[in-house]
Amino acid sequence: MRTDIEKLKVTSVKKGWVKAYSMSELLVVLCIIGILILLVLPNQTSVISQAKAIEAQSMLNHLYGLQKSHFYRFSKYSSDLEALGFEPAPTINEGGQAIYQIEIIEASVNTFKARAISLSDFDGDGNFNTWEIDQNKLLMETVKD
Repeated sequence: MRTDIEKLKVTSVKKGWVKAYSMSELLVVLCIIGILILLVLPNQTSVISQAKAIEAQSMLNHLYGLQKSHFYRFSKYSSDLEALGFEPAPTINEGGQAIYQIEIIEASVNTFKARAISLSDFDGDGNFNTWEIDQNKLLMETVKD
């Protein structure tokens, strides 16, 4: 017959074991998850660049509205962002968060054209995403990234 101390040792040993996965099983699962993520990431770069392009589109649409307002007041378009009252957000080169640099490339009595150029190459192919807008509110992507 077992003593109380021996019974206590036997029950404590049985209670100490917990069913779990081994370290190698966990590493295999993590490797599989990592491989799946690497397969999905290249497909997401186009989604990321499309989302960032919304910044350029919204800033150019805002600039279009300011140009139209300036045209109705002075009967001409302006090539000066300050005269329009457009304050571009600080870019990533200036310590800000804006990815696109806005510039007016042409302004005359009847026409204007503005451009937004990306400061970062989204997919690493050497092309920087560029959008343009004109006096007819024709917004188009001139360089795809």
